Amino acid sequence: MHILIIGAAGMVGRKLTDALVADGGIGAKPIDRLSLVDVIEAPVPAGFSGKVETLAADLSEPGTAERLVAGRPDLIFHLAAIVSGEAEADFDKGYRINLDGTRYLFDAIRLIGDGYCPRVVFTSSIAVFGAPFPATIPDEYFTTPLTSYGTQKAIGELLLSDYSRRGFFDGIAIRLPTICVRPGKPNKAASGFFSNIIREPLNGQEAVLPVAESVRHWFASPRAAVGFLKHAATLSGDAIGPRRAISLPGLSCTVADEIDALRRIAGDNVVARIKRVPDPTIIRIVDGWATAFDAKRASELGFVAEKSFDEIVHAHIEDELGGTFVA
Repeated sequence: MHILIIGAAGMVGRKLTDALVADGGIGAKPIDRLSLVDVIEAPVPAGFSGKVETLAADLSEPGTAERLVAGRPDLIFHLAAIVSGEAEADFDKGYRINLDGTRYLFDAIRLIGDGYCPRVVFTSSIAVFGAPFPATIPDEYFTTPLTSYGTQKAIGELLLSDYSRRGFFDGIAIRLPTICVRPGKPNKAASGFFSNIIREPLNGQEAVLPVAESVRHWFASPRAAVGFLKHAATLSGDAIGPRRAISLPGLSCTVADEIDALRRIAGDNVVARIKRVPDPTIIRIVDGWATAFDAKRASELGFVAEKSFDEIVHAHIEDELGGTFVA
Protein backbone atom coordinates (compact mmCIF):
# COMPACT_ATOMS: atom_id res chain seq x y z
CA MET A 1 0.00 0.00 0.00
CA HIS A 2 1.13 3.52 -0.87
CA ILE A 3 0.00 6.13 1.67
CA LEU A 4 0.12 9.90 1.15
CA ILE A 5 -0.09 12.11 4.25
CA ILE A 6 -0.64 15.81 3.56
CA GLY A 7 0.16 17.75 6.71
CA ALA A 8 2.70 15.15 7.79
CA ALA A 9 4.94 17.59 9.70
CA GLY A 10 2.17 18.65 12.07
CA MET A 11 1.60 17.11 15.47
CA VAL A 12 -1.14 14.70 14.39
CA GLY A 13 0.62 13.95 11.09
CA ARG A 14 3.85 12.96 12.86
CA LYS A 15 2.02 10.79 15.36
CA LEU A 16 0.00 9.14 12.60
CA THR A 17 3.17 8.42 10.60
CA ASP A 18 4.87 6.87 13.61
CA ALA A 19 1.81 4.73 14.38
CA LEU A 20 1.55 3.47 10.80
CA VAL A 21 5.25 2.58 10.76
CA ALA A 22 4.94 0.79 14.11
CA ASP A 23 1.94 -1.17 12.82
CA GLY A 24 3.62 -1.98 9.51
CA GLY A 25 0.29 -1.89 7.72
CA ILE A 26 -3.27 -0.67 7.85
CA GLY A 27 -6.16 -3.08 7.90
CA ALA A 28 -4.82 -6.26 6.32
CA LYS A 29 -2.51 -4.44 3.90
CA PRO A 30 1.22 -3.90 4.48
CA ILE A 31 2.61 -0.43 3.79
CA ASP A 32 5.47 -0.36 1.29
CA ARG A 33 5.55 3.36 0.46
CA LEU A 34 4.98 6.58 2.39
CA SER A 35 4.76 10.05 0.84
CA LEU A 36 4.99 12.73 3.54
CA VAL A 37 4.09 16.28 2.54
CA ASP A 38 3.83 19.58 4.38
CA VAL A 39 4.86 23.22 3.99
CA ILE A 40 8.00 22.23 5.89
CA GLU A 41 9.73 18.93 5.30
CA ALA A 42 8.41 16.16 7.52
CA PRO A 43 10.88 13.96 9.44
CA VAL A 44 11.71 10.56 7.98
CA PRO A 45 10.28 7.90 10.31
CA ALA A 46 12.75 5.52 11.90
CA GLY A 47 12.44 1.79 11.38
CA PHE A 48 10.44 1.81 8.15
CA SER A 49 11.71 -0.66 5.58
CA GLY A 50 9.69 0.63 2.66
CA LYS A 51 10.19 3.66 0.44
CA VAL A 52 9.78 7.10 2.05
CA GLU A 53 9.42 10.34 0.13
CA THR A 54 9.32 13.71 1.90
CA LEU A 55 8.36 16.93 0.19
CA ALA A 56 8.04 20.53 1.36
CA ALA A 57 5.15 21.91 -0.68
CA ASP A 58 2.06 24.12 -0.38
CA LEU A 59 -1.10 22.30 -1.46
CA SER A 60 -2.75 25.63 -2.29
CA GLU A 61 -0.15 26.36 -4.98
CA PRO A 62 -1.41 25.40 -8.47
CA GLY A 63 0.22 22.21 -9.73
CA THR A 64 1.18 20.84 -6.30
CA ALA A 65 -1.81 18.54 -5.94
CA GLU A 66 -1.17 16.99 -9.35
CA ARG A 67 2.41 16.18 -8.31
CA LEU A 68 1.25 14.57 -5.08
CA VAL A 69 -1.26 12.19 -6.64
CA ALA A 70 0.70 11.36 -9.80
CA GLY A 71 1.99 8.20 -8.09
CA ARG A 72 -1.60 7.09 -7.43
CA PRO A 73 -1.47 6.57 -3.66
CA ASP A 74 -3.99 4.05 -2.39
CA LEU A 75 -4.80 6.01 0.76
CA ILE A 76 -4.64 9.78 1.25
CA PHE A 77 -4.82 11.50 4.63
CA HIS A 78 -5.61 15.20 4.13
CA LEU A 79 -4.68 16.85 7.43
CA ALA A 80 -3.28 20.13 6.14
CA ALA A 81 -4.99 23.35 7.27
CA ILE A 82 -4.39 26.59 9.08
CA VAL A 83 -6.07 26.70 12.47
CA SER A 84 -9.23 28.48 13.55
CA GLY A 85 -7.79 31.66 15.03
CA GLU A 86 -5.46 32.22 12.08
CA ALA A 87 -8.22 31.54 9.54
CA GLU A 88 -10.39 34.12 11.30
CA ALA A 89 -7.60 36.70 11.43
CA ASP A 90 -6.49 36.25 7.80
CA PHE A 91 -9.54 35.73 5.59
CA ASP A 92 -7.67 35.30 2.30
CA LYS A 93 -5.11 32.87 3.72
CA GLY A 94 -7.81 30.76 5.36
CA TYR A 95 -9.77 30.28 2.16
CA ARG A 96 -6.65 29.78 0.06
CA ILE A 97 -5.25 27.00 2.23
CA ASN A 98 -8.31 25.41 3.81
CA LEU A 99 -10.62 25.56 0.80
CA ASP A 100 -8.60 26.08 -2.40
CA GLY A 101 -5.99 23.50 -1.38
CA THR A 102 -8.70 20.95 -0.65
CA ARG A 103 -10.45 21.59 -3.97
CA TYR A 104 -7.14 21.31 -5.86
CA LEU A 105 -6.49 17.93 -4.23
CA PHE A 106 -9.95 16.57 -4.96
CA ASP A 107 -9.82 17.72 -8.57
CA ALA A 108 -6.32 16.33 -9.11
CA ILE A 109 -7.60 12.91 -8.05
CA ARG A 110 -10.70 13.25 -10.24
CA LEU A 111 -8.76 14.22 -13.33
CA ILE A 112 -6.52 11.15 -13.23
CA GLY A 113 -9.53 9.02 -14.12
CA ASP A 114 -8.82 5.58 -15.56
CA GLY A 115 -10.48 3.85 -12.62
CA TYR A 116 -8.28 5.49 -9.99
CA CYS A 117 -10.36 5.71 -6.77
CA PRO A 118 -8.31 6.06 -3.56
CA ARG A 119 -9.65 6.26 -0.02
CA VAL A 120 -9.44 9.89 1.13
CA VAL A 121 -9.60 10.69 4.86
CA PHE A 122 -10.30 14.39 5.40
CA THR A 123 -9.97 15.95 8.84
CA SER A 124 -12.96 18.18 9.40
CA SER A 125 -13.96 19.82 12.67
CA ILE A 126 -16.80 20.35 15.13
CA ALA A 127 -16.47 24.01 14.07
CA VAL A 128 -18.89 23.17 11.23
CA PHE A 129 -21.61 23.59 13.89
CA GLY A 130 -22.61 26.98 15.24
CA ALA A 131 -24.83 28.36 17.97
CA PRO A 132 -27.63 28.23 18.80
CA PHE A 133 -27.71 24.47 19.16
CA PRO A 134 -29.05 21.90 21.64
CA ALA A 135 -27.07 20.91 24.71
CA THR A 136 -26.14 17.68 22.93
CA ILE A 137 -25.80 17.66 19.13
CA PRO A 138 -27.19 14.54 17.41
CA ASP A 139 -25.84 13.02 14.19
CA GLU A 140 -28.67 14.53 12.15
CA TYR A 141 -28.08 18.13 13.23
CA PHE A 142 -27.46 20.69 10.48
CA THR A 143 -24.19 22.57 10.00
CA THR A 144 -24.26 26.36 10.45
CA PRO A 145 -20.65 27.43 11.09
CA LEU A 146 -20.02 30.82 12.68
CA THR A 147 -16.34 31.12 11.78
CA SER A 148 -14.44 31.20 8.51
CA TYR A 149 -12.57 28.06 9.57
CA GLY A 150 -15.81 26.19 10.22
CA THR A 151 -17.21 27.38 6.89
CA GLN A 152 -14.11 26.18 5.04
CA LYS A 153 -14.36 22.75 6.67
CA ALA A 154 -18.09 22.50 5.95
CA ILE A 155 -17.50 23.25 2.26
CA GLY A 156 -14.76 20.60 2.22
CA GLU A 157 -17.24 18.07 3.62
CA LEU A 158 -19.76 18.86 0.90
CA LEU A 159 -17.15 18.55 -1.83
CA LEU A 160 -15.92 15.25 -0.43
CA SER A 161 -19.45 13.84 -0.29
CA ASP A 162 -20.22 14.88 -3.86
CA TYR A 163 -16.92 13.62 -5.30
CA SER A 164 -17.45 10.33 -3.46
CA ARG A 165 -21.01 10.08 -4.78
CA ARG A 166 -19.67 10.56 -8.30
CA GLY A 167 -17.07 7.83 -7.78
CA PHE A 168 -14.01 10.07 -8.16
CA PHE A 169 -12.66 8.77 -4.84
CA ASP A 170 -13.88 6.96 -1.73
CA GLY A 171 -13.94 9.68 0.93
CA ILE A 172 -14.70 10.07 4.61
CA ALA A 173 -14.66 13.32 6.58
CA ILE A 174 -14.12 12.98 10.31
CA ARG A 175 -15.17 15.87 12.53
CA LEU A 176 -12.45 15.89 15.13
CA PRO A 177 -13.11 17.10 18.66
CA THR A 178 -10.62 19.63 19.97
CA ILE A 179 -7.41 17.63 20.37
CA CYS A 180 -6.04 18.05 23.86
CA VAL A 181 -3.43 18.00 25.29
CA ARG A 182 -1.42 19.07 22.23
CA PRO A 183 2.36 18.78 22.75
CA GLY A 184 4.85 21.44 21.72
CA LYS A 185 4.47 25.20 21.72
CA PRO A 186 1.20 27.16 21.63
CA ASN A 187 -0.23 27.74 18.14
CA LYS A 188 -2.73 30.26 16.76
CA ALA A 189 -5.79 28.09 17.27
CA ALA A 190 -8.53 29.82 19.24
CA SER A 191 -8.87 26.55 21.15
CA GLY A 192 -5.18 26.43 22.06
CA PHE A 193 -5.72 27.46 25.67
CA PHE A 194 -7.50 24.15 26.39
CA SER A 195 -4.10 22.47 25.94
CA ASN A 196 -1.99 25.34 27.26
CA ILE A 197 -3.54 25.27 30.73
CA ILE A 198 -2.48 21.63 31.12
CA ARG A 199 0.78 21.49 29.13
CA GLU A 200 2.57 24.58 30.42
CA PRO A 201 1.87 24.01 34.15
CA LEU A 202 3.14 20.43 33.87
CA ASN A 203 6.32 21.87 32.35
CA GLY A 204 6.76 24.30 35.25
CA GLN A 205 5.56 27.31 33.23
CA GLU A 206 2.68 29.75 33.57
CA ALA A 207 -0.34 29.46 31.27
CA VAL A 208 -3.01 32.01 30.42
CA LEU A 209 -6.69 31.11 30.68
CA PRO A 210 -8.65 33.59 28.51
CA VAL A 211 -12.19 32.31 29.21
CA ALA A 212 -14.38 31.48 32.20
CA GLU A 213 -13.99 28.13 33.92
CA SER A 214 -17.65 27.41 33.12
CA VAL A 215 -16.85 27.10 29.37
CA ARG A 216 -17.71 23.60 28.18
CA HIS A 217 -16.18 21.88 25.17
CA TRP A 218 -15.70 18.55 23.33
CA PHE A 219 -12.29 16.86 23.63
CA ALA A 220 -10.20 13.88 22.58
CA SER A 221 -6.49 13.16 23.02
CA PRO A 222 -3.81 12.95 20.31
CA ARG A 223 -3.84 9.19 20.96
CA ALA A 224 -7.53 9.08 20.13
CA ALA A 225 -7.01 11.28 17.04
CA VAL A 226 -4.52 8.80 15.58
CA GLY A 227 -6.93 5.98 16.33
CA PHE A 228 -9.72 7.88 14.58
CA LEU A 229 -7.62 8.35 11.44
CA LYS A 230 -6.49 4.75 11.25
CA HIS A 231 -10.01 3.46 11.79
CA ALA A 232 -11.47 5.85 9.20
CA ALA A 233 -9.00 4.50 6.65
CA THR A 234 -10.28 0.94 7.05
CA LEU A 235 -14.07 1.46 7.03
CA SER A 236 -15.85 0.28 3.91
CA GLY A 237 -17.75 2.78 1.82
CA ASP A 238 -20.87 0.69 2.28
CA ALA A 239 -20.56 0.96 6.06
CA ILE A 240 -20.11 4.73 5.87
CA GLY A 241 -23.03 5.19 3.48
CA PRO A 242 -23.95 8.38 1.59
CA ARG A 243 -23.42 10.67 4.61
CA ARG A 244 -19.67 10.87 4.38
CA ALA A 245 -19.07 13.35 7.26
CA ILE A 246 -19.08 11.84 10.74
CA SER A 247 -19.06 13.55 14.15
CA LEU A 248 -16.63 11.61 16.31
CA PRO A 249 -16.93 10.56 19.94
CA GLY A 250 -15.23 12.60 22.60
CA LEU A 251 -15.48 13.93 26.12
CA SER A 252 -17.67 16.90 27.11
CA CYS A 253 -16.25 18.80 30.06
CA THR A 254 -15.72 22.31 31.36
CA VAL A 255 -12.50 24.22 31.87
CA ALA A 256 -13.12 23.67 35.59
CA ASP A 257 -13.24 19.91 34.94
CA GLU A 258 -9.86 20.19 33.17
CA ILE A 259 -8.36 22.04 36.11
CA ASP A 260 -9.81 19.57 38.62
CA ALA A 261 -8.24 16.67 36.68
CA LEU A 262 -4.90 18.48 36.66
CA ARG A 263 -5.17 19.06 40.41
CA ARG A 264 -5.95 15.40 41.13
CA ILE A 265 -2.99 14.23 39.08
CA ALA A 266 -0.36 16.94 39.64
CA GLY A 267 -1.41 18.93 42.73
CA ASP A 268 -2.21 22.50 43.73
CA ASN A 269 1.26 23.89 42.96
CA VAL A 270 0.88 22.96 39.29
CA VAL A 271 -2.65 24.36 39.09
CA ALA A 272 -1.44 27.65 40.59
CA ARG A 273 0.54 28.30 37.40
CA ILE A 274 -2.73 29.04 35.53
CA LYS A 275 -3.37 32.80 35.25
CA ARG A 276 -6.81 34.23 34.40
CA VAL A 277 -6.55 36.89 31.67
CA PRO A 278 -9.87 37.30 29.80
CA ASP A 279 -9.61 37.76 26.01
CA PRO A 280 -12.81 39.14 24.38
CA THR A 281 -11.89 37.80 20.92
CA ILE A 282 -11.33 34.24 22.18
CA ILE A 283 -14.46 34.45 24.32
CA ARG A 284 -16.54 35.50 21.29
CA ILE A 285 -15.21 32.63 19.14
CA VAL A 286 -15.58 29.97 21.84
CA ASP A 287 -19.15 31.07 22.64
CA GLY A 288 -20.17 29.87 19.17
CA TRP A 289 -18.74 26.35 19.55
CA ALA A 290 -20.51 23.08 20.23
CA THR A 291 -20.21 21.63 23.73
CA ALA A 292 -21.38 18.01 23.49
CA PHE A 293 -22.35 15.40 20.91
CA ASP A 294 -24.36 12.22 20.77
CA ALA A 295 -21.92 10.54 18.39
CA LYS A 296 -24.03 7.39 18.08
CA ARG A 297 -23.20 6.75 14.44
CA ALA A 298 -19.44 6.99 14.97
CA SER A 299 -19.61 4.74 18.03
CA GLU A 300 -21.56 2.15 16.08
CA LEU A 301 -18.88 2.30 13.39
CA GLY A 302 -16.20 1.53 15.99
CA PHE A 303 -14.63 4.92 16.78
CA VAL A 304 -13.44 5.19 20.41
CA ALA A 305 -12.35 8.12 22.61
CA GLU A 306 -11.54 8.78 26.27
CA LYS A 307 -14.17 8.66 29.02
CA SER A 308 -12.57 11.11 31.50
CA PHE A 309 -10.25 14.10 31.37
CA ASP A 310 -7.94 12.31 33.81
CA GLU A 311 -7.27 9.81 30.98
CA ILE A 312 -6.36 12.69 28.67
CA VAL A 313 -3.92 14.21 31.18
CA HIS A 314 -2.34 10.84 31.91
CA ALA A 315 -1.92 10.19 28.17
CA HIS A 316 -0.04 13.48 27.79
CA ILE A 317 2.27 12.75 30.72
CA GLU A 318 3.02 9.26 29.44
CA ASP A 319 3.41 10.09 25.75
CA GLU A 320 5.12 13.50 25.93
CA LEU A 321 6.77 13.86 29.34
CA GLY A 322 8.20 10.41 29.90
CA GLY A 323 5.87 9.82 32.83
CA THR A 324 7.09 12.79 34.91
CA PHE A 325 6.25 16.49 35.33
CA VAL A 326 7.41 19.58 37.23
CA ALA A 327 5.59 19.49 40.56
